[in-house]
Amino acid sequence: MTLRTLLAFALVAWLPGALVFRLPVLDPRGRAALPAEERLLWAVVLSSGLSVMLTLGLAVFGWYRFERLLLIEAGIVVALAIACRGRLRLGPGAPRPGAGALIPIALVAGALWLYGPPAEYVLGGKDPGGYVNEGVQIAQRGALLAPDPVIASVPAEFRELVIPSHNTPSYYSSRFMGFYVIDPDAGTILGQFPHFLPASIAIGYGLDGLTGVRRVTHYWTLLGLVSVYILGARLFGRTVAAAGTVLLAINVIEVWFSGYPNAEVVAQTLLFAAMLAWSRAQVDGLAFFGVVAASLLGMLLFLRVDMVIAVAGFVAAAAIGRMAGLPAVVGFFPALVVWLSAAGLYLLGLMKPYMWIPIIWLKFLPAWQLGLGAVSAIAVLIVVFAGARLPAVRRLLPWVWKVLAVAAVALVVYAYFFRVAAGRLAEHDAIALRSFTWYVMPLGLFTALVGYVAALRRFAARDSVFLLTVSLYATFVFYKIRIVPVHYWMTRRFLPIILPGAMLLAAFAAFGRWREDDRGWRYRLRAAAGVVVIAILAVQFWRQSTPLFGHVEYAGVIPRLEKLAQTFGDRDLVIVESRDASDVHVLALPLAYIYARNVLLLPNRRPDAATMERFIAWARKQYAAVYFVGGGGTELLTRAIAVQPISTEVFQVPEWSSAWNALPDGDRRKEFDFSVYRFIDPPAAPAGAGAVALDVGVNDDVNVLRFHAKERHANGTTFRWSRDVSYINLQGVTAGDHTITLVMDDGRRPPQVPPASVEVSMNDQVLGRVTVGPDFKPYVLPIPPALAAAAGSSGTPVRVKLVTNVWRPKAVLGVPDDRDLGVMVDRVDVR
Repeated sequence: MTLRTLLAFALVAWLPGALVFRLPVLDPRGRAALPAEERLLWAVVLSSGLSVMLTLGLAVFGWYRFERLLLIEAGIVVALAIACRGRLRLGPGAPRPGAGALIPIALVAGALWLYGPPAEYVLGGKDPGGYVNEGVQIAQRGALLAPDPVIASVPAEFRELVIPSHNTPSYYSSRFMGFYVIDPDAGTILGQFPHFLPASIAIGYGLDGLTGVRRVTHYWTLLGLVSVYILGARLFGRTVAAAGTVLLAINVIEVWFSGYPNAEVVAQTLLFAAMLAWSRAQVDGLAFFGVVAASLLGMLLFLRVDMVIAVAGFVAAAAIGRMAGLPAVVGFFPALVVWLSAAGLYLLGLMKPYMWIPIIWLKFLPAWQLGLGAVSAIAVLIVVFAGARLPAVRRLLPWVWKVLAVAAVALVVYAYFFRVAAGRLAEHDAIALRSFTWYVMPLGLFTALVGYVAALRRFAARDSVFLLTVSLYATFVFYKIRIVPVHYWMTRRFLPIILPGAMLLAAFAAFGRWREDDRGWRYRLRAAAGVVVIAILAVQFWRQSTPLFGHVEYAGVIPRLEKLAQTFGDRDLVIVESRDASDVHVLALPLAYIYARNVLLLPNRRPDAATMERFIAWARKQYAAVYFVGGGGTELLTRAIAVQPISTEVFQVPEWSSAWNALPDGDRRKEFDFSVYRFIDPPAAPAGAGAVALDVGVNDDVNVLRFHAKERHANGTTFRWSRDVSYINLQGVTAGDHTITLVMDDGRRPPQVPPASVEVSMNDQVLGRVTVGPDFKPYVLPIPPALAAAAGSSGTPVRVKLVTNVWRPKAVLGVPDDRDLGVMVDRVDVR
């Protein structure tokens, strides 16, 4: 890392926040008296939040540049220094770093050692790649609503071919998965996800290019661990905080998402820092932190809309605090109103496409749930602003905690032992709590529940925000998980507060003082048992996480993309096949939005032939060259469209396996096998018969449809496995052709599987049926003269259809291969 990068990093991640923290307003002596490690945390959190929100604000108006951000931050630093006239020293009352500061240092050092290099997740197709490419777009184009010249150049008559309208009021179409086309005439596009994380990624890109982008998730994870520890130390003491944070740091969920682009690790940082700020404001009376807590909550709404649950937790904590006689948190509600207003304008204005699903979800909520939520909110606000001093209200406080404890135990028992899928309750929702125990063990869940009940009793009158927020968020998530139940993907829902909260509560059950005077033999006996419990959890967590320590998701894909991008020039157009054809579509997004190539993604594998002919003719006049990238079969060839093979790419990258409603079972290799073609003028019509020959498995991507990926036999033969119905498109069939020969192999089917029977059709006319045996052999079928004549006179490719009885190796042999396999097709000749 260069000196420039280090200085820039200090400017965006430390210096402004350090000066804001030292401002001589709102009881600076109280802040100066905080532990040194907490003071450093506030400097970093405040600077990071300020930098991200400045980036987001600049990008709203299309003004973002990394150098401009640095100038603004430098101006803020200079302005604060001048305005305060040097009164920014903490003074002699500020404690120096002590032995306690070694714990967060050790946590960060250990996490850096364990987590290893972050994922090379720049691919499209899923949320992580969407976040990364959104961030790079902000860095490169300086705007959230950015112009895309490729989309703007597409004439209206071709839009349905490449960006078909979704017929929604908030946006026109999808550019790539995760990017909306807002105005096709202007070519404006908008990232699908709220922009707090992408703005962080834009800063990482400005610091160190794609390497900086990859490190952003690591940065927020490390900051999250420190935030969890310091809040835990504030509430429960350093021993509990250290034990709980270590359990969190080595848990497989935290390990996995530490290097995998996601918004939830950012939420973990901001939410725990906000709870710490609230505690300092409500319990210690430090007014500075009331505004800080509101600001961090407001930032969360620019990260994920479901963070509004956290806002509810803080408002409930305000009510409980007032009932317990604690003073009102100065500045919190006025600042929160400002942030809620700004977030509302952002989410319901610019991000209206993103808000469509949450709004639909709210519309379909049962009336009783909406009514209960409204009544609860009104009751809480009345307590906060009017009724807290009434004796009748204060007498309710002990019952609030008793009801929460009983409700928590009852809900956990029901969800763990009795909740099953039925009616509209999906399986993954029914087992949401049980699936959480896959990662924390039943022992961890039970211990956390014990810690929760004990903490309710211990903190009945103060510091309720942590317990209330955990309660609300857990109820919301475990009631309906609201995510595709693919693991580890689903476990993102546990990251912001459920997992870290459970680990802190489990450690509190083991080592915490359940009462003020909890120091006798009972405490020592419980602590001894707690050592055993925490050790068991730590060993199990370590075993689950160990395979991931050396794993880098998609390692090596970035240099492969760089090589592919060099194939095309700035004035070339690249057309990539659709997502229903193969996985090659995931390369389209980074090619366009990281490597600045002119890319269009086909929405389906069978585009309209006449429209495609006109589009290619237009594109070849508009661009220096037009290319096609495919690997799974797209019907492109017509009498007016021809392609020339340029190159073939075959490579593999590591990809951790995923499972539906089950634990992932290890590492595997994701293979990319595709070819690059250039559109050329169609060749002259062949002089006679015998001109058609296709080597399946070699540069055949525009000829085959619904085949499996290319493969190479041990003897060197290239082939593809057919499916139950597969297609081959052939150009050049003439009236003089009278036979079609297919070289096929049944792949040595197991004895318990029926022989491979293949029905062959040409242009929907059945030519015959053959039984395919082992080893590659030619199978010859006659072509009726009338069919050959019709094919020759049409001038369009003929479609050969193969209908095969398939078998599945996973079901028959118990191996991991779950493909439906027909026969191995090597070659097709028409003579």
